[in-house]
Amino acid sequence: MKQRIALIPVLLAAMAPSLALAQTTPAAQTPEATEQWQPVPKIITPGKQDSAPPSDAIVLFDGHDLSQWESAKDHSPARWKVHDGVVTVDKPSGNIQTRQKFKNYQLHLEWKVPTNITGEGQKRGNSGVFLASTGPGDEGYELQVLDSFNNKTYVNGQAASIYKQTPPLVNAMRPPGEWQIYDIVWTAPVFATDGTLKSPAFVTVFHNGVLVQNHTELTGETFYIGKPKYKPYDTAPIKLQAHGDPSPPISFRNIWVRPLD
Repeated sequence: MKQRIALIPVLLAAMAPSLALAQTTPAAQTPEATEQWQPVPKIITPGKQDSAPPSDAIVLFDGHDLSQWESAKDHSPARWKVHDGVVTVDKPSGNIQTRQKFKNYQLHLEWKVPTNITGEGQKRGNSGVFLASTGPGDEGYELQVLDSFNNKTYVNGQAASIYKQTPPLVNAMRPPGEWQIYDIVWTAPVFATDGTLKSPAFVTVFHNGVLVQNHTELTGETFYIGKPKYKPYDTAPIKLQAHGDPSPPISFRNIWVRPLD
């Protein structure tokens, strides 16, 4: 009997790690511990085609009118030419911008260089999408629009470049006369109350379905002359450029945006 009693402490000592593990198994080791049930993502209806606006998008241009746009220089009604479901740049009337201001968003737009395009370099189908317009002219953050199909220019000025900052990863340009597609995710810069930069702007761009800017960090606003620099803003319009190059004007269609704030 004494021998059997003496063995009990030895057995208990041997079993102690298993007993302790059973008693202290954390909830984090159960499948339910890593299952998130709230909040439930909002249900939206995607477009019937990838380029069609989803149900939560703000349609900026659907081929009918420019009611969502204004002149960037004086906020009067936009005077670009709407015809046949597209809008064509009217160079004399200048840049146009959205009436609504945005911060972070997903943007879709389609643009076409005319088949009869002329000129070379920056003088061939030039325009731009300002992802945040900070003034009536060319102030802001520009994603370049240009005929870059067999058209040599500086690489940080070709189509899908962040103008004068970052060339595209590849040239995904279709020939003149065919529609080009931009799908853009814009993350706006954030500024402190004293105007200092807290976090920079980032942009991801797909050109004709091809990734050309991969969460690219911007070093400031884009300038034709001079280095990029930031100036504080909160929300801003999206602006389309009426570039003064002598080539025939380009056209846009199917423009929509999804605010991500």
